[in-house]
Amino acid sequence: METGDRIVSVLPVHLSNNLAPNLQLHQFPLLNRSLEVPPSATASGKRIRARLKSATRRLEVHVPVDHRPEVWNAEKSKELGAGRMEDDKEKNQVSGSKLKEGEEPRLSEVRYRSEEIPHVGAYLLGVVRDGALHLHPINETHQLRPTLTYLDALNRKSWRSRGTDSDAESSDGSPPPPDPDDASPVSSPKKAKKPAGEAKDVQVAARKAEEKGGRDLQGGLSAMRREMLMSLRAEEEEEWQALAYHGPESAESSEAYEAIFAQSGEMLQSESNVTIFLRSIHGL
Repeated sequence: METGDRIVSVLPVHLSNNLAPNLQLHQFPLLNRSLEVPPSATASGKRIRARLKSATRRLEVHVPVDHRPEVWNAEKSKELGAGRMEDDKEKNQVSGSKLKEGEEPRLSEVRYRSEEIPHVGAYLLGVVRDGALHLHPINETHQLRPTLTYLDALNRKSWRSRGTDSDAESSDGSPPPPDPDDASPVSSPKKAKKPAGEAKDVQVAARKAEEKGGRDLQGGLSAMRREMLMSLRAEEEEEWQALAYHGPESAESSEAYEAIFAQSGEMLQSESNVTIFLRSIHGL
């Protein structure tokens, strides 16, 4: 506070933990509008769905797309929908929507996949109501971005089909494709082998890396890679749990919002002083 600034207002602070440990902060960095169903999808009875892998803390929110012809390519959605179905099969993940008999798969929703953001210090949600500041601790923070893994599945499927076509062409009796070195119009002459020289004794000694921590770094990278592979495998093996999504205007959301505010007027007694608080600040 600069010299001459005056105190405009003093707010009492209320602390609540009614929703702990289930209050999370979800951020959508690439979403430039509110999280809602487009009107065209609402008219078709579509709604937002969500699912969770609690052990690996992975969350997905599925938002229906705006399928109006002027903003959506129906034919392209069939191709992308086939890629998403292939991706779900490869990862042994069952989608929430089931196809009817004779129905083609379509890309009908955008899947927002979460990445947990580690907390640095304590994160709190603050709301001012009736001249008081109400605080509630946030347990986890996640950033959700659209997942495009179905494009990788389409790419792998395309390469497999190309490989099958090339095998079929070579099995009809036609000669195999020439080697690049043999097909070159100007082939470099082969180097003559040098005559074997006189055998010599060579002594090899193993010594530690002079670089401090060089060996530990290599081992650490291998351990980190193994840990990443194990976490990915654990995530793929864990089954999804369906969640019910409630919009901001629903009764369930209003009930959860009211739970943020403290209902008790009990005064909190501090067990520390200014000296302990200042010493706890890193860097001072």
